Amino acid sequence: MVRRVAQEHPALFARLGPYQSADFLIDPIELPFALHLRPDPQNLSFRAVPRSMLPDATAIIRGRFLLLLELVDAEQDGDAAFFSRDLEITGDTEAVVRLRNALDDMDGSIAQEAADMFGPPGRAILSRLRRNYQEVEGATAS
Repeated sequence: MVRRVAQEHPALFARLGPYQSADFLIDPIELPFALHLRPDPQNLSFRAVPRSMLPDATAIIRGRFLLLLELVDAEQDGDAAFFSRDLEITGDTEAVVRLRNALDDMDGSIAQEAADMFGPPGRAILSRLRRNYQEVEGATAS
């Protein structure tokens, strides 16, 4: 799935420059695992890793799962999430900025593309995740 998205968006890697071989740990705080991303087009890796076996990372991006999903799709302001402490960044911040800029330049939604690969079930799951997030956000804002 990740390789297919990468094939459709090769410019993403060019924007990363020297951080193509960086290891990013994306840590959705409410899930029992984190996601390890190495955006190297020659050795692309995106995998779930148990919290007991987290690899060394160039940068760690930590927050609620759906916030992270919205950041990937540029539906949330990363700066606002960071300064409100909803998002935590540790490690090489320049690597994270490069990743964010690369994602911001993409047209469309990576999450939607990934969901589309699974057809109606994938789209339904993504839609439900987004609704759940909006419900939780609405409840916390009250």
